[in-house]
Amino acid sequence: MRLLDLIRNRYSCRTYSDKAVTPQQMEYIKECVRLAPSAVNKQPWRFRIVDTDEGRKKIRQCYDREWFKSPQIYVIATVLHNEEWVRTDGKAHGNIDIAIAVEHLCLAATEQGLGTCWVCNFNVEKCQELFSIPECEEPAVLIPIGYPDDTTPTKNRKHINEIWSQAE
Repeated sequence: MRLLDLIRNRYSCRTYSDKAVTPQQMEYIKECVRLAPSAVNKQPWRFRIVDTDEGRKKIRQCYDREWFKSPQIYVIATVLHNEEWVRTDGKAHGNIDIAIAVEHLCLAATEQGLGTCWVCNFNVEKCQELFSIPECEEPAVLIPIGYPDDTTPTKNRKHINEIWSQAE
């Protein structure tokens, strides 16, 4: 599949079937994430797979939405702030790096016929507590993964001229 087609097929899936994601699919996704670029190649991230009944019950306490109860697998993506690269003006790049890696995850899952959704509006403190995540790590994104049980919704995107311009 061409990259543009893959990007067009990726969307925020909010309905998942109970069909199991295979270990081979997860290994493929993990390798795609591992290869994601980061500032100065610091790779200031950690990814935790949540796929047990106990883990699913815990993660669902962090984001209490009905649609979030259907996936069989979740990933907790955390930024390792003590490992992130910081630019000379003080700007830390951990959040940028984790975003790149998470989108690698989402595109790899899409290529495998799976759905994902970025979940950033969750209870970070509860997630940190329930999953014993150290203080130096910040849970940044929760990503449900599974087979979509819906149709691809229409994406309303800005016109290309609204986001691109010529630098002077």
